[in-house]
Amino acid sequence: MDLDLTSIRQLAATEGIDDATLTDALQEALLQAYFKTPGSAKHARVELDDRSGSFTVWVQDEIKQEPTEENPYPTIQLSEEYDDTTKEFGRQAVYTARQVIQQLFRQVEDDKIFGAFSGRKGKLITGVIRQDHGDLHNVHIKVGDVEALLPRREQVPGEVYRHGERLRVYVVSVSRGIHGPEIIVSRSHPDLVRLLFEREVPELTSGVVSIMGIAREAGARSKIAVKANAKGINPKGALIGPGGSRVRAVMENLNDEKIDIVDYSSDPAAFIAAALSPAHVPSVQVLSRKSKTAVAFVPDSQLSLAIGKEGQNARLAAKLTGWKIGVESQEQHEAALKKRQETLAAEELDSNDDCNDDTSALSGDTSFDNSSEE
Repeated sequence: MDLDLTSIRQLAATEGIDDATLTDALQEALLQAYFKTPGSAKHARVELDDRSGSFTVWVQDEIKQEPTEENPYPTIQLSEEYDDTTKEFGRQAVYTARQVIQQLFRQVEDDKIFGAFSGRKGKLITGVIRQDHGDLHNVHIKVGDVEALLPRREQVPGEVYRHGERLRVYVVSVSRGIHGPEIIVSRSHPDLVRLLFEREVPELTSGVVSIMGIAREAGARSKIAVKANAKGINPKGALIGPGGSRVRAVMENLNDEKIDIVDYSSDPAAFIAAALSPAHVPSVQVLSRKSKTAVAFVPDSQLSLAIGKEGQNARLAAKLTGWKIGVESQEQHEAALKKRQETLAAEELDSNDDCNDDTSALSGDTSFDNSSEE
């Protein structure tokens, strides 16, 4: 039986498939096709002539050996090879060859896509929204000739994705799926905010300014901690930009999601105070560095601002700093301290006992330089 190898090779060459790969794939596919034909032999191989395109199915039959006293379990012997290439199988072979070529083409194309996108994991890409009425839970993003998937878990609550609109997304993962490469993208990932700022702020790409952390509740608010790596640089000003142009450009890409930019500090108390911005926090007491717990004392006029709507501001501050933060009224705290000191003073007068140690221990130091008691 013959296959038109010349035209097959020309077609394969256009897709970058070498002759050896093509021959191996054809031989294996023809052998599997032979095994599926009625009455096929158990032991077979396919021989393909690279020049003429002819192929032959060579088979061997099993020769049963009778057991003897010396050899109660004889091994199976095989007959001489003979040609078992039938006309019916010849027609099946043409169809099989066509399937092999199509499969190889798909594999090569998948490899190209996977190779192109595997290096873009963790990067920012721009695509066009494509509606798929058969998939109501996910959003399909067309990026060149490739389609990426924006699953519901990576979408932003309340964000509307309209067919034909361009959208910037963050590449979460690139993997080989059942139907080819699977590219998962996100609109809710915190690093989307980081990469959008890197597009707008040259100080970030040059390394003069660094983003030290991002806490995000996608669609509502993000908090970003920044620090300068050179003297004379205002890191917050670099991200905000002239007249707020840089931060505004990022917010537009995030559908006007609110963004707080705060100064990073290696001192936990100072960092916590900054993270609770826009509230003014005059005092933070570190309770334990080991368990990372602290209390921020805020004036009554700033208390609701520090906590935020439904606790959002305090929650994001905790995410950004990695600390458990309690927010308390400064006035109530000072009043409680004063009352306690007065009680101790009265007890001291009554008992003529020295309680200075107790008083100093209970009064505490809530300044940024306070050292925690483990």
